[in-house]
Amino acid sequence: MKLRGFTLIELVVTVAIVSILASGVMPIAKLVAQREKEKELRASLRNMREAIDAYKKLFDEGKIRKEPGQSGYPPSLAVLVEGVVDEKDPQKHRIRFLRKIPADPMSIDPAAPAEQTWGLRSYASETKDPQAGDDVYDVYSLSTHKGLNGRPYSAW
Repeated sequence: MKLRGFTLIELVVTVAIVSILASGVMPIAKLVAQREKEKELRASLRNMREAIDAYKKLFDEGKIRKEPGQSGYPPSLAVLVEGVVDEKDPQKHRIRFLRKIPADPMSIDPAAPAEQTWGLRSYASETKDPQAGDDVYDVYSLSTHKGLNGRPYSAW
């Protein structure tokens, strides 16, 4: 009667080959995950910037109530979700620009409210030194890391 099975050498070689293959897959999986987060960051920035621009356009058209000294940009990100009254509509419907504020996918604190995960730049602040102020002219990531393209996420 002949017993069939694997020898210890065959088993060790098989485990070594599988571990070598697995070690090559791990960096690729990390790269794919980072690309997905960067894709989400680009989409979130684009959506919020389009909403800010739409708010400004309606302000300039007189659909949003103007007060002296206002730049025409939303006072906060929350206004883009809550909406504003359409001054030209006889029924005074609200105009909303976003369904919700997306969280920064690069944020170090996933439990923080979405609005607090973004850096805000007011119309009055400089491009190289963005500062929050009376309005929201632009948004940027607060992450200090760099993307796969070598640029800091805060400069996207």
